Amino acid sequence: MWCFIPFLTLLSPAIAGVQEIWWNVTYVQNANPDGLFERRVIGVNGSWPPPPIEVNTSDSLLVHVTNSIDKPATLHHHGMFFNSTSWMDGAMSVSQCGIPPGQTFDYVVPINSSGQSGTYWAHGHSNGIYVDGLRTPLLLHSPNETYAADYDAEFTVVLSDWYHNEQPALLNSFINIANPGGAEPIPDAALIYFSQNGSYLAPISGSHPSPVTSAVGFNENATLPFQPGKTYRLRVINMGAFAGFFFWIDGHQMRIIEADGTDTQEQPVDMLSLSVAQRYSVLVTARNDTSSNWAIHANMDTTMFDKVPSTLSPNITSTITYSSSSNLTNLTTVSSYTMVNDSALIPTIISPALPPTNTVELEFNFETMSDGTNHGFFNDLVYNLPVVPAIMSVLSLGDNATSSVAYGPYSFVFNYGDVVDLVVKNGDTNQHPFHMHGYSMQIVNKATDYTSDDPSLNPPLVEGQVNPMRRDTVTIPGGGSVTLRIVADNPGAWLFHCHIEWHLESGLAVQFITAPLEAQERAQGRVPSFMYEQCAALGMPTVGNAAGHADPSDLSGLPLGPWLQKLGWLPKGIWAMAGCVLTAVIGIVTVMWYAMGGSITEEEMEEEARKRIEEKERKGKFFGLIKRKS
Repeated sequence: MWCFIPFLTLLSPAIAGVQEIWWNVTYVQNANPDGLFERRVIGVNGSWPPPPIEVNTSDSLLVHVTNSIDKPATLHHHGMFFNSTSWMDGAMSVSQCGIPPGQTFDYVVPINSSGQSGTYWAHGHSNGIYVDGLRTPLLLHSPNETYAADYDAEFTVVLSDWYHNEQPALLNSFINIANPGGAEPIPDAALIYFSQNGSYLAPISGSHPSPVTSAVGFNENATLPFQPGKTYRLRVINMGAFAGFFFWIDGHQMRIIEADGTDTQEQPVDMLSLSVAQRYSVLVTARNDTSSNWAIHANMDTTMFDKVPSTLSPNITSTITYSSSSNLTNLTTVSSYTMVNDSALIPTIISPALPPTNTVELEFNFETMSDGTNHGFFNDLVYNLPVVPAIMSVLSLGDNATSSVAYGPYSFVFNYGDVVDLVVKNGDTNQHPFHMHGYSMQIVNKATDYTSDDPSLNPPLVEGQVNPMRRDTVTIPGGGSVTLRIVADNPGAWLFHCHIEWHLESGLAVQFITAPLEAQERAQGRVPSFMYEQCAALGMPTVGNAAGHADPSDLSGLPLGPWLQKLGWLPKGIWAMAGCVLTAVIGIVTVMWYAMGGSITEEEMEEEARKRIEEKERKGKFFGLIKRKS
């Protein structure tokens, strides 16, 4: 058994405590949160949804995860830095092999040494298991919280899409030659539910929820209890797999104070827009009367869907309750949806944008590939999971760990302290949320049309920004681009990917390898032995490059492709066209010959007729047709 306390002690000279959680990841039968369909889900300790996690920033978090489902599992604490310990990040085949069925992985989340606080979430990061339910809020409470004196109580608001079919079946229909256009699986429902102080809020009195999820109020059976005149902090999280949401409260004003763990100056808004994995905290001051209760709206962004099925209700409503005897005021509609301009938010802690030393341009799109399936790709390359997890390649390659070739064609290596600009260009027509593991990214530039010469659509990057907004999940508009700046000061292997789960599964990701030699040095004596044992149990190698070879450039055996279709003039096409042209020329010459007086004799005509009659008789015998003699 690996000893955790010495490891935790290394993380900080003064630890107030270690909060331990035991999670047994299990299947839970007959969950029915939308009241429309019972299905199997992935839960924790025999129940669903998994319990919320709340931790003080003076503590470290230790999560013992036992995998009791029938496939490898991992747990990713979304937005946590895991400085120099990326093997705890939970991204399968990047930071670990996966937890084999029946085994346990102990995740050490060094919150006390991270300097982080705010609103995060935890979710499965293997085999799409979070689509089937392995996801929960993760809140970090700081004694020095910026706005602690400005509100009386807080609630967490969970938004999510919901599918009636399980992820493997959905993925099989998505990446399939029968779906060459790449239409994503459309959710069957939307969900909204609430938590407070580590527990979910119960259904409203008089409702009749499904037995399996009867302890939690969902959608119209959920409510937030407000008291007149008090101010509340609402931590709003989109924990879905695909759908973006627009969120607002009738009759109440919201003020943004946090985005993805970054405290910001107050920014009044009428509506929040949240792509998958994004979080906002808002302050909401209750009204001074109890004569009416008010509607809470969460509407899916249906522009992301290929079509909206008639069976889908994309707009869901919950309530703010002042008095159980009061009627509900539901204004129901808005004239238009508005997106939050997150680059205009101002962090309360100033962090200037340093001059860049590296620039990586990443252009992405989706196409029908050479195998007939539709995939996402960066710079024409579809991401495939490496044979050896990237962090294990970092730790086993010695001096060769600095070679980007060693990690596969979709990988980039940065030196310690590099200031890197990621220019991410969206060649698709829809918006996409991108998440970077291990970092919070500064938003230093945005373009609405990255192909334009018009500076109003594609403005130049302005250097010397004093305090650009930073967050871990950034939405990139269709046809637009965003420039994201990081300082490569977190040694390890980190995934950068679209957080629409279907797009990650289809290959829309790259790997960043930060300071590999420093990562080796800092990892000495700290990597738990059970990581290697679990890889062995799954039959996965743990040394060598991405393909498991000592030679960093030998990538034989590494999964690659599928590839973009080769369009244009290929050799076969050239020969086919040449044949067509030659045939056409012969035909034209023949016609011209007849037009210029060319002819054949009567004897030649009789001979041609005789040959045709003989040919017909031969064909008749071939097909079993016997002609009678007269």
